[in-house]
Amino acid sequence: MQHADLSLDDRYAKQSGIVYLSGIHALVRALMEQRRLDAEHGLRTAGFVSGYRGSPLAGLDKALWDQQARLDALNLHFQPGVNEELAATAVWGSQQSNLFAGAKYDGVFGLWYGKAPGLDRATDAIRHANFAGTSPNGGVLLVVGDDHGCKSSTLPSHSELALKDLGLPVLNPTDVQDVLDLSLFGWALSRYTGCWSGLVALADTMDSSATVALPRPQFVVPPHDHDVHIRLDDASLDQEQRLFEIKLPLAVEFARANGVNRTSGTTGKAQLGIVTTGRAYLDVRQALFELGFTDERSLVDAGIKILRLGMSWPLDRRLVMDFVAAVPRVVVVEEKRSFVEAELKDLLYGSANAPTIVGKRDERGRVLFPSHGEIDVATVAPVLAAYLDAVPNQRYLEMLARREAALQNVTARAKTERTPLFCAGCPHNTSTRVPEGSRASAGIGCHYMAQWMDRETHTYTQMGGEGANWVGQAPFTDEPHIFVNLGDGTYFHSGLLAIRQAVAAGVNVTYKILFNDAVAMTGGQQLDGTLTVADVVDQLRAEGVGLISVVSDAPLVHRNLDVPVHHRDRLDDVQKQHRDVSGCNAIIYQQTCATELRRDRKRGLTDDPDVRVMINDAVCEGCGDCSVQSNCVAVEPVATEFGVKRSINQTACNKDLSCLKGFCPAFVLVK
Repeated sequence: MQHADLSLDDRYAKQSGIVYLSGIHALVRALMEQRRLDAEHGLRTAGFVSGYRGSPLAGLDKALWDQQARLDALNLHFQPGVNEELAATAVWGSQQSNLFAGAKYDGVFGLWYGKAPGLDRATDAIRHANFAGTSPNGGVLLVVGDDHGCKSSTLPSHSELALKDLGLPVLNPTDVQDVLDLSLFGWALSRYTGCWSGLVALADTMDSSATVALPRPQFVVPPHDHDVHIRLDDASLDQEQRLFEIKLPLAVEFARANGVNRTSGTTGKAQLGIVTTGRAYLDVRQALFELGFTDERSLVDAGIKILRLGMSWPLDRRLVMDFVAAVPRVVVVEEKRSFVEAELKDLLYGSANAPTIVGKRDERGRVLFPSHGEIDVATVAPVLAAYLDAVPNQRYLEMLARREAALQNVTARAKTERTPLFCAGCPHNTSTRVPEGSRASAGIGCHYMAQWMDRETHTYTQMGGEGANWVGQAPFTDEPHIFVNLGDGTYFHSGLLAIRQAVAAGVNVTYKILFNDAVAMTGGQQLDGTLTVADVVDQLRAEGVGLISVVSDAPLVHRNLDVPVHHRDRLDDVQKQHRDVSGCNAIIYQQTCATELRRDRKRGLTDDPDVRVMINDAVCEGCGDCSVQSNCVAVEPVATEFGVKRSINQTACNKDLSCLKGFCPAFVLVK
């Protein structure tokens, strides 16, 4: 046997066959494929990408930067947005390119990306852009990252309802192959209808990897004579009528012509119909497999019919009517709130011989699939089994019952949780402290975690609202002042507006702006623009902020600033001074993100101190003051025959040295 020559570069270099992609790589590959498809059809197009990072799309910007040379060669322009709203407006602008003289390309296809909260922020821009339409040889794919389980967010998210409200056709990929295929379909759909296309991205899909067949789609384009695209002079009411009476019905026709929604199982009379979309489809198929329906033949024999919706909105009424014919009951399996289920009931209301439809609740109003959290195979299997006459693998249901009982027993006995903590040497270990008698408010960023620590940090806001909640509290309390934590990434994104609001309201508040040179929580990306400590000082002063101080672990670097500069060891004194000042004031706390500093040291981009901290366990008395002083996870308890002592995990240590503040004789500096 001969082994094929394989390379990680194949994911973008191979022109046909099979490649290995993650969901993020599939989006990058889709951009390249769209450009090549256009070239094959004689179109000279370009691509424009803008958005804002956030899981599960946090790595997209890095993947694009890594392929900058390929993007340039294919006329694919990547410009991250300062925030999601401005990014959406920029993508809207890409569709306006061919309305004016001087256009260099036949069209520009656009890609907007953002987390669900970013979609919320950008809805006004997206609604305007979708009403206006896309260019005939352009089109826009909007990719929104949802977090159903609230694993990396302040709130769980579910964007289908928002996308529907904005009037965007909703595409729901089940796996990495779907991400690639539906992305290309989304641009084709957008060109055909003049709509932006929405694609839902989940962490389970975007963070996974799989072998993927490279597509060479030939989309069926049903003829129509409607002018659905963007134009210079267009009345708002005309845009509204065109969207809902022409463009969205055209989306249904295009999806039908290209088989995006697919049926499987029996084609005749069925005992059960299952309608599902997105990742839930995989749960359905795995649940059926575990129940003993292991192939297509077994589904047919059992009278099971499945409708998998690649486009979950708008629904195709003709397809739905064909599917439910001779089906007495339909179970809708979908994540979060009722979306497809509600649409199905709306379409079928008043129809003769319409089936019973269950989903979130059964016929008697009892919960089947919860609208909160996540569903999984163990959730889906018992529900499907209850609506089937016979289940080949009854033992699987018994196993699930035993597992559920065991889980409930474990949950009842569980008394502790493992909560995240700042990285070793993180600036937040120091910056989130407040003086005795004060409290702080949090927002979006790593400092959010201070709420779980003994740091008198309570309540938080959405990104960019930091401190505005105090504007609504201050008139109604005798509490004179609070501190507000704000990261430099959020400050640049939208936080400066919140500071402006605090100044306008005249409230007594001190903003602690951490300047750590990175958007740390989403992967350590650089800010999408130039920003220095001096810039922040000037901006704050121009906004009317009162006293401004700088605190740093390297104060000499900032000696030329025309504001007070202090070492971080004096933070407590500086904060006490600021809380006694009336109005809005600010402390800029400058210290590089510990993880990014570690990476720069490994890459030789900054000096790596030739020093190590160690603890002599023969001297250590296990008091733990070093942990209190540093709040550092690299300071670990270690069991000895003389009791619990402390040690430094040299692998985790980032050489912040704040653990030395305890002045403990057990500490040893090794050069």
